[in-house]
Amino acid sequence: MQLAALAAADQDRDVILLSPTGSGKTLAFLLPLLNSFDLESKQVQALIIVPSRELAQQIEQVFKSLKTGLKITSCYGGHLRATEEKNLQEAPTLIVATPGRMCDHIRRGNVNLRDVSFLVLDEFDKSLELGFQEEVAFIIGEIPALKKRTLTSATQAIDIPEYIRLNAPQKIDFLPKEDDTSTRLEMKKVISSGKDKLETLFNLVCQLGNRSTIVFCNHRESVERTANYLLGKGIFNEFYHGAMEQRDRDSALCKFRNGSTNLLVTTDLASRGLDIPNIRYIIHYHMPLTEDVFTHRNGRTARVEASGTAILILSPEEKLPAYMSDEFAEIELLPNQSLPEHPQWSTLHLNLGRKDKVNKVDIVGFFSNRAGLRKEDIGLIEVKDFFSFVAIRKSKMQMTLEMIKGHKIKNKKVIVGES
Repeated sequence: MQLAALAAADQDRDVILLSPTGSGKTLAFLLPLLNSFDLESKQVQALIIVPSRELAQQIEQVFKSLKTGLKITSCYGGHLRATEEKNLQEAPTLIVATPGRMCDHIRRGNVNLRDVSFLVLDEFDKSLELGFQEEVAFIIGEIPALKKRTLTSATQAIDIPEYIRLNAPQKIDFLPKEDDTSTRLEMKKVISSGKDKLETLFNLVCQLGNRSTIVFCNHRESVERTANYLLGKGIFNEFYHGAMEQRDRDSALCKFRNGSTNLLVTTDLASRGLDIPNIRYIIHYHMPLTEDVFTHRNGRTARVEASGTAILILSPEEKLPAYMSDEFAEIELLPNQSLPEHPQWSTLHLNLGRKDKVNKVDIVGFFSNRAGLRKEDIGLIEVKDFFSFVAIRKSKMQMTLEMIKGHKIKNKKVIVGES
């Protein structure tokens, strides 16, 4: 797919890239951009528009991992506008942004797009679904020298609006045929004894054990109700939805990524743009509203060469929609299941981040030197602009908190708390 995208970059045609999530799609549009950049230019040369802040963050991380020396700036709601304005004062080579925040910076005169030649609309079907047509049309109208457009999607079912003004687009289709995924993604169902499925969900989670699992609900209120119910029954979990503060969203995803929890209860916000490896189970607590939603939820598991299982919880009166097979194997829930084992990791929140010139090496050194932690006691570290998250082996947590009190990183006071 990445080779095909590179080959398409040599042609004077726009590109529509169809590929499932987790298949390397980000590099498939970043690599052609790198080949096209003018390294002498001091202006913005490319713009990537995404439907969510999480996807913007992910693309920024992938680009920085390439260590090109080129500047990238991400702009999205929930991020401090003042920080973004400062980052935009010296024009980055590449901007990745959500539509609303990009429009805001354009109208405020914070960014000049006159030299932008390349536009990527990533997860464009989701942008359409969320109603970003007006914002995207405005942004395109502000790019006078646009030469090449790349649209990406994980579904075929999109109609490209006229305002995109595609030029004889070349379609690169790497969506799997039905037979390609059947051996990796297993579909099953559970029949709940009543309309309220909470007890069924609890028993199912107990039976599945301590494996990485996402539970999808259709509404924010249902997410919190479900998460609180499971917590009250002794199953540690995190919840995640669009009404949460950015720090709380970051914390929830970080704890799910680093193994501090193995269960995430969420809306369809988590069905796209999150690159979290090794998710074993997808549970559809609520029936997905469309086939598209069903496809993207399931795309969180069985990624690349891994296998996974998607499970629907059905109340007695619920019927499967036409796009679903009625041949899903039924799971029989066994009685008297024990609770899953508690995770072996906990997460600490530090008040220092990238803007304090603190990196992962600094954090590892701090916990090694001050708390005597070994390499295997420190898990995933995520450094944000103004704070950081660190996974610590749970058995070492209390000792660590006591030993690091009053110490500094790079002469800056460290305030640490359990996230």
